[in-house]
Amino acid sequence: MKGLYSFDQTEYPFQMFSLSHFFMILVTLVLLLFLYNYREGIKRRFKRELKYMLVVSLILGEVTFHLWYILDDRWNAVTNLPLQLCSISLYLCTIMLLTRNYRIFEISFFVSMTGAFIAIVTPELFFGFPHLRFFQFFLAHIAIVLSCFYMVWMEEYKPTFGSVIRSFTVLNIIAFFVFIVNQTVGSNYMFLGRKPSNGSIIDFLGPYPWYILSLEVVAFGVFVILYFVLFKLPKRH
Repeated sequence: MKGLYSFDQTEYPFQMFSLSHFFMILVTLVLLLFLYNYREGIKRRFKRELKYMLVVSLILGEVTFHLWYILDDRWNAVTNLPLQLCSISLYLCTIMLLTRNYRIFEISFFVSMTGAFIAIVTPELFFGFPHLRFFQFFLAHIAIVLSCFYMVWMEEYKPTFGSVIRSFTVLNIIAFFVFIVNQTVGSNYMFLGRKPSNGSIIDFLGPYPWYILSLEVVAFGVFVILYFVLFKLPKRH
């Protein structure tokens, strides 16, 4: 039983694109389809409840992660500061849901949703099903993705192309400060010091530090594609 929350990676190792991984990807897509298909009914009857369910999921995911490290006396600044992109996204999304602030929404949608969805498909994860970390990881990242689309489908917020530019600018400002922290404490937040240990899209973007420049291009390209596919092309039909 202890193995379900221990730090021993050998008992429940994570395997990329295993059955359990594919299942969590499928869960993400099914929840998105459900939210979209039943958005009008949810908006009329359960919008407030859904919002707070997402807030609780985001907070629970973060608290569980830190408690796991603290209770095993492993919490440290090199690993556990909330400076990974998805950790930053989690805080952004929580504030976004609670305040309904449009500026936070436009940054959160592109920065948070993109990073979280990529993380679901290619996770930096070492503990597989049914380990606590497996469920915590996917709970937090799925909640981030759903929170971003909640603002679009429930609150009817729409980003502009200016949102793409502002999101990309804020992302680079965040990355600059995270880079300084990495240099100070020897961490690898946002993978600005080295590539992830697990396979990811970064493996195809060249060696360090050139892959960081490639990531800039990829991030901006993904932001633009998301904007046109989700918010511009549908208007033409």
